Amino acid sequence: MTYRSTLDLLFKSKHFVPNYKCGIQNKVIGVIGGLDSDISSRLADILGLYKILQISYGSFETAAIDQIKFPSFYRMVPNEGLQYQGIIQLLLHFRWKWVGLIALNDKGGETFLQTIEPILSKHGICSAFTERVQKHIYFAGNGLVMVDDLLNNLPTFMLSKAKAVIIYGESATVRWLGGVIGVVKILQQINQQYKKMLSPEKVWITTAQIDFTLYTFQKITEVDRQMFHGSICFSIQAKELRDFEEFLKSINLSWADADGFINDFWEQAFSCSLSNSTVSTYSCTGEELLESLPAPFFEMRMTGHSYSIYNAVYALAQALHMTSSTKTNFRKMEGGDKLFYQKVEPWKLHSFLQGMSFNNSAGDEITLNEHGELDAGFDITNLITFPNKSYVRVKVGWLDPQAPPGKQFTIDEARIEWHRNVENCASCAKDLYPNKGQDLCIPKIPNFLAFDEVLTIVSTSTALLLSLVTALVLVIFIKHRNTAIVKANNRSLTYILLISLLLCFLCSLLFIGKPNKVTCLLRQTAFGIIFSVALSSILAKTISVVLAFMATKPGSSIRKWVGKRLAYSIVLSCSKTQVVICALWLTISPPFPDLDMHSMREGIIFLCNEGSVLMFYCVLGYMGFLAIVSFTVAFLARKLPDSFNEAKFITFSMLVFCSVWLSFIPTYLSTRGKYMVAVEIFSILASSAGLLGCIFSPKCYIIVMRPELNNREQLIRRKI
Repeated sequence: MTYRSTLDLLFKSKHFVPNYKCGIQNKVIGVIGGLDSDISSRLADILGLYKILQISYGSFETAAIDQIKFPSFYRMVPNEGLQYQGIIQLLLHFRWKWVGLIALNDKGGETFLQTIEPILSKHGICSAFTERVQKHIYFAGNGLVMVDDLLNNLPTFMLSKAKAVIIYGESATVRWLGGVIGVVKILQQINQQYKKMLSPEKVWITTAQIDFTLYTFQKITEVDRQMFHGSICFSIQAKELRDFEEFLKSINLSWADADGFINDFWEQAFSCSLSNSTVSTYSCTGEELLESLPAPFFEMRMTGHSYSIYNAVYALAQALHMTSSTKTNFRKMEGGDKLFYQKVEPWKLHSFLQGMSFNNSAGDEITLNEHGELDAGFDITNLITFPNKSYVRVKVGWLDPQAPPGKQFTIDEARIEWHRNVENCASCAKDLYPNKGQDLCIPKIPNFLAFDEVLTIVSTSTALLLSLVTALVLVIFIKHRNTAIVKANNRSLTYILLISLLLCFLCSLLFIGKPNKVTCLLRQTAFGIIFSVALSSILAKTISVVLAFMATKPGSSIRKWVGKRLAYSIVLSCSKTQVVICALWLTISPPFPDLDMHSMREGIIFLCNEGSVLMFYCVLGYMGFLAIVSFTVAFLARKLPDSFNEAKFITFSMLVFCSVWLSFIPTYLSTRGKYMVAVEIFSILASSAGLLGCIFSPKCYIIVMRPELNNREQLIRRKI
C-alpha cells in the first residue's frame, strides 16, 4: 500500500502509468513522512530513485545506514542512541536492576532488543522478560484482545516482579498491553485462581516512538484506563507556538473543501455522521469544537511529533527559499514586479538541506547533523491520568547531548507522580527503612561512636594527650612542692584539682563504643562527680585567696577561718552534694542501654537512656551553680594586690568553662546519634583543657622557665 500510494503521488493524473507523467500534474519536490520506520523506508525506496527529498518526523532507525541506502532521506528526530543512554541513566538513577522489555515483533523491535539488552547487561541491569507484540492486533466484540491469543503470554508477563517495564514500538504496543490487563481482570472476576495473577502496578517507561493515545480504551469499560498513570515517557522536545491553540480552535467543517481529511477525522472524533450512513446515530452539525475533545484523543498543544512535522515543513520551506533565491531560479513576470519561480529540480534542495541550521518561529535553533538527523535531545515526561478519562503530561526531566559531561541527564523526582499502587503501602519494621524507590525495606545501620571511626580516634588521642599533659603538670608541682609559687596557692588543693582534671580527661573515654550497662551507669555520674570535685577545688582556692587577703588586716577575726580545714570542708561538702544527687539518681531511675529506632531514617541509634531526665539536668544544674559561684568570687577577687593571686587566672578559666557549657546545651539538644555523644566529649575535653591551661600554664612557665622568680624574696618585692 505504501509503494502504490507513493507511485500514485508521483505519476498519477487521470490514470496511473508508473514512471511516466501524463498531462498536467503538480511536481513533487519533497515529502514529509512517515510516522514509523517501516513506512519511512518504503517511501524512501521509491523517492530515493528520483532524488526527491524525504523528511521523516517519526523514524528513529540508525541514521548512518539510512544515509548509505537513502542519501535523500532526512529526519526531524534526534539520534536513537541518545534515547538508549537516557533509558540507562533513568534506570540507574532509580536503581531499577530488574526490568522487562516489550517491543513490536518487527525489524525495528528486534533492532531495539538486540541493542538495548547488551547495554543493560553492561550496566548490571537484568532483563526479567521479553514480550514481542504482533503489529496487527485483532479485537473481540467487546474491544479487548482475543482471550485465547493472550493466555499463553500471561504467566510470564503478569507474574513478573520486575518493577520497571520498557515499552518500544507504536500505539499497537499500548493497545496490546491494555488488552492483556483487561483480559486478566475479566478472568479474575470469573475464576478465583486468577486472583494472584496480576502483579502490583509497574512503572511503564515508553520510548519516543510511541504515540501515547489512550482513546482506544475510552469506549472499553472493562479496561483500566488509569493503568498508565505514573508512566515515564521519552518524547521529542517541543516548544509551544504562539497562536497555535487559537489556530486549532478555528478549524471547522468548512475546511473540508481544501482538505479531504477533515470529514473522516470529524466523524471519528465526534462519533457523528456527515452522510446517511448507519455508522453513527448522530449527525454532525458542524458546530462541534476541537477543544471539547478529551486530551487522550486530541491535545490542544504542540506535541513532540507535531513539532517535528512543523520543523520539517519549516526546513523544506527554508531550502526552497534558498534555492529560489539564486539568480538561475527566478525571473520577473512580464509587466509586474513580483517574482516568478522557475522550475526547481528536487535534487537541488539537498545541498541546502544538508547541515542546515535555522531558527524557527518558536525561537528554537534547528540543526541537521551530518547524518541528516535533528541535532537535539529528548524531554522526559510523567503521565498523570484522571478518573474523568483525561490526562496531562508533566515535564520532569530532559536529555541534552549539548550539556557538559555529567549534566546531560536531568530528572526532578519531586515532580513525578507514581502509579497509585504506591498508595497501598506497608510500613517497614522498626529495624528497617524503605529504599529510594520505596519498594524495598533495607536493614538500618547501627549508629554509635565506634572505636575505628576517625572521630573516635581523634577524641581518644586528644583525651590521652591532655591526660599526659595533666600528669606532667602534677609531676612538676610535686617536684617543686617546696617552692614559693606552689606553697602560696595551697598545694593540697592544687593536687586535688590536677588529679580531678586528669580523671575528667579520662572519663570522656566512657562515652566511646557501644553503650552497655556499666558504661551507661558510669558515664554521667562519674562525669558529674569528678567535675564537681574540680569546681569545688577551684571554689575553695578562690575563697582561700579572699580570706587570706582579708586576714592581713589588723584585728581581723577572719584569721581563724584561714587554713586547710576550711578548704577541705568546701571541697568535701560541695562534692558530697553531687554524690548524693547521683546516688539518688541511680536509686530512683538509673541510666540504661537503649535503642532509638525513629530519630534517624537509615540508622538505629545505640544510646544510654538517662532514665530520669530531671536527675540528669539536676547534675548539670549543680555543676553550673558551682561554676557560677566560682566565677563570681574569682571575679570579685581578681584585683587583690597579691603577686601570686590566682583569682585573675581562675576568672578567665571559669569564663571559658561557662562559655563551653552554655554552647553545649543547644548543640547537644539539636544533634542525634553519635554526634550527640561527640558534642559531650568535646565539651568535657574543651572545658577541662580551659581550666588546665588558664590556671596552670602561667605557674608552669615561672616554675620551669623563670625559676629566679619562684622565691619568697621575689614575692615580697613584687608585693611591695
